[in-house]
Amino acid sequence: MELENNTFDKSNQYVHSGKEAEPMGLTSRRSFLKTGSWSAIGSVLCVPFVFEKHSPAGLIPVQIDFADEQIGIPEKHPDLIILNDRPINAETPPHLLDDFTTPNDRFFVRNNGIPPEVSEIEANNWTLSIGGEAAKQEKTFSIAELKSAFRTYTYHLTLECGGNGRSEFNPPAKGNQWRTGAVGCAAWTGVRLKDILESVGYTDQAVYVGYYGKDTHISGSDQVVISRGIPMSKALQEETLIAWAMNGEQIPQLNGYPLRLVVGGWPASCSGKWLSRLVIRDKIHDGPKMKGQSYRVPCQPVAPGIKVADKDMCIIESMPVKSLITYPRTGATIRLTQRLPIRGHAWAGDLEVDRMDYSIDFGQTWKECTLSKPINKLAWQHFSATIQFPETGYYEIWARATDRSGRAQPMVIPGWNPRGYLNNACHRIAIKVV
Repeated sequence: MELENNTFDKSNQYVHSGKEAEPMGLTSRRSFLKTGSWSAIGSVLCVPFVFEKHSPAGLIPVQIDFADEQIGIPEKHPDLIILNDRPINAETPPHLLDDFTTPNDRFFVRNNGIPPEVSEIEANNWTLSIGGEAAKQEKTFSIAELKSAFRTYTYHLTLECGGNGRSEFNPPAKGNQWRTGAVGCAAWTGVRLKDILESVGYTDQAVYVGYYGKDTHISGSDQVVISRGIPMSKALQEETLIAWAMNGEQIPQLNGYPLRLVVGGWPASCSGKWLSRLVIRDKIHDGPKMKGQSYRVPCQPVAPGIKVADKDMCIIESMPVKSLITYPRTGATIRLTQRLPIRGHAWAGDLEVDRMDYSIDFGQTWKECTLSKPINKLAWQHFSATIQFPETGYYEIWARATDRSGRAQPMVIPGWNPRGYLNNACHRIAIKVV
């Protein structure tokens, strides 16, 4: 069906999405919306709020979306949302993630340091060395040798930043204020890490595999920017790859060209970019961003805002169950006589998603969506449904995924943590029915 791809305008009109005049300042507008009542907000939007009585206390209507003017990133879609430019970090708006497989130009960018310049990379001479105290020998491979000496595999693998959704935590957590778009599922081509490790050989003391890349510190110093790792059990998983291609093409520079580790279902920081060295460790890897509170959450629930000792923080492994509505775009308008098709993706770390539901009355009732099986393990799954609205007005569509262990997305922000990780609250979009 053809929708009116509109967004709610700042001047009480419904207009086509784009850059519109904003009569009320951004700061004052946001302040008003955070403090105003539902009826006051409704008067601004000139539309009734259906199911208002069921809305959680303190909820701000999801349709309020102030997009910042963007600056283009090489090889990337111009509508990616840039969070910062040194290092470059950018997320993908939900409606740009509608493809079953995330296109290269729409895949989010998460960098801790400065990537090597393409002009400085000679892919034909790029090498990967493997060693470490639990390795039986040291070996070095060129990319050509990786391609010729080992079987090539292609897997669709979901990568999500551990801090995706951080912007919703209160008290705020430091770091990139990701909303929903630091996630993607591409078809990665390369060799299995397990085959490389078996070629090198490892001792019974092997516990972890750590990576090192060629990105550099923003200060210009030679200190390592990030060097994380994964337990041997994850390293030996069939789908853990050393990849040189993304969706059948060269990996974009900002996503790790010419070689990267791809570890589906775990925080994307485990998937080292510009990969140059792997170390087989006899202990938990202790590189930068592996210690302290980096990519860790409290081992036990804590009160919001409390300080947590490093010893009480646990490393994030499998990501939680989550979903994203990718069609329609939030703010769309539909006529009451029409039925609205919705669709999106769902994923659950190392697990499959078992059920997908939607709600239009703030979770009072839920209806089941059609849910596909993953194309392979660790790939996201696709859901769809068709909605008939009971009357005209403002609605929010909420999406809730449940994994095969029975764990479902929470409607509210999950347990607060100092670094703002693992927000898997239900995604929601706004719809106007006229």
